[in-house]
Amino acid sequence: MIEIKYTGDELWSRIERAVEIVKERLKRVTNALNEANVPYAIIGGNAVQHWVAQVDESVVRNTRDVDIILNRCDLDNATKALEKVGFIYRHAARVTMFLDGPDAKARDAVHVIFAGEKVRDEYPEPVPNIDHYALMENARTLPFDELVKMKLTSFRRKDQVHLLDMISINMLDENSPAKFSPELGRRLQQLLDDPDG
Repeated sequence: MIEIKYTGDELWSRIERAVEIVKERLKRVTNALNEANVPYAIIGGNAVQHWVAQVDESVVRNTRDVDIILNRCDLDNATKALEKVGFIYRHAARVTMFLDGPDAKARDAVHVIFAGEKVRDEYPEPVPNIDHYALMENARTLPFDELVKMKLTSFRRKDQVHLLDMISINMLDENSPAKFSPELGRRLQQLLDDPDG
C-alpha cells in the first residue's frame, strides 16, 4: 500500500511543479538549440499538446517527456549547445539522451532520435526529416501529418491515446488514412473503426 505523504496545497504544488519542470526543460533545450542554429524538432507529448491545443484545449494532456529529433551530423553541435545550459550527454542501451544535470535520472532527460533513421528495426517507417517544421512559439516541431506518421509508426499505447485524442476532436477522420502508407493507414483505420477499444 502507498503511504499518503502530501495533501492539500502541498500536494497541488507538487503537481504544478512537475508540469513546470517539463516546460522549463523544454524551453532550455529549444532556446539553446535555436541560439546555436542547430536544426531540431520537438516531438512526443509536447508536440501533440501544441497541435491539439489549436483545436480544443480540454483535450491537452500533460507529459513528463522532452523528446527531440536531431540530424545525426549535428549531434556534436547539439551536445556543446546543451552542455552550456546544464545538460549532460549520455548514450546507453542504444538510447541517446541529455540528462538534466549530474544527478538526473533517465526520466529527467531529453531523449533524442535521429532524422531519417529507424528507431527500431521492426518499425515500418524511419523518423521524418526535419527540413520542414512548424513553430510552437519559438520552438520547432513537426508538421501535423509528419507527427501523426511518427505516432502511427511507433504505435505504442501512449501513441494510440494521442491519436484517439486527435480523432475525438476531428483532427483525423475517414479521409486521413489515405495520406499514409498502407500499413500506417491500416493502423489509423483500426483506431477510427473502434475508438473506444
